[in-house]
Amino acid sequence: MSKKKTVLSCIQPTGQMHFGNYFGAVKNWVDLQADHDCFYGIVDYHAMTMPYNPDKLRQNVWDLAFNLLAVGINKESLFIQSLIPEHTELGWIFNCFCSYGHLSRMTQFKDKSKQSKETDSEGFISAGLFDYPVLQAADILIYRADYVPVGKDQDQHLELSRAIAQRFNNGVGKDYFVLPETLHTISPKIMSTADPSRKMSKSAGEKHYINVFADEARIIKQIKSAVTDTGDNPGDGKMSPGIENLFVIIKASGNMEAHDALMTDYTNGALKYVDLKEAASAELVKLSATFKANKEELLANKKEIKNQIKYSSSEIRKRAQETLREVKELCGLLNVKL
Repeated sequence: MSKKKTVLSCIQPTGQMHFGNYFGAVKNWVDLQADHDCFYGIVDYHAMTMPYNPDKLRQNVWDLAFNLLAVGINKESLFIQSLIPEHTELGWIFNCFCSYGHLSRMTQFKDKSKQSKETDSEGFISAGLFDYPVLQAADILIYRADYVPVGKDQDQHLELSRAIAQRFNNGVGKDYFVLPETLHTISPKIMSTADPSRKMSKSAGEKHYINVFADEARIIKQIKSAVTDTGDNPGDGKMSPGIENLFVIIKASGNMEAHDALMTDYTNGALKYVDLKEAASAELVKLSATFKANKEELLANKKEIKNQIKYSSSEIRKRAQETLREVKELCGLLNVKL
């Protein structure tokens, strides 16, 4: 049997999981578990780079952990970043193999700096915000990941990880780190039902995202009020973004029979928007009901599940410790023998 390839992906604990998150990333994480050795991290150190509330951060970490388990992530694959201090230690070492110029060109730093200036009265921008791509490289490379499933907007960060790995290899005179590759899985891009010209996102406000664990009535109401035609004619027989988004939701949910039947109606000029919206809301309600039932079962054993996640983090940490020990040896640093 061939050794399974390693996949690493991480998510910040920034609040509720919406269907854009689920269909765009997390569903792929679930599917990848069948054929890969997967590590999925809740990166709470990264959440500190922008203004935050400590109690809320802690609560968000556990909420996200239970949400990920409820939608199908294996607890053996899940870790919490702050429970594995080797991430930050490797991050410091990588700082010494990454140039200031490379970090200053990161587009997300520019975007988030602007956001920070707008929300903070002092215009405070943390050094952590500037430096977090190096810690992100440590998150990836500490598990010697072969693949990282990322969206196009994250390509620049993976390229930095590869650059740091290559510079490290050159610096120590050994091809220690395998350069991780991008894994572009087929991920549907779910748009805001209130404004289908923009991605579904929490940052835009409540009407722009649909919580995976929302009440049934809330999901139905948001789909019922979804924008279909904006009044602009797309031309060339193109489907309007709002209608296309509802079709994408139905297809992503897996009901191809309903999708194809409604598409036939659309092609024949007989599509009723009410039917399209009912089909989309029915699929999301069905998925949400399954996930909520899973979550209720997990929450009934809350203490035990938390301990299991701590245990999985400690087991995953062993792999991180091995990498860090070898890295320190290559760098000429001393190791503490425990």
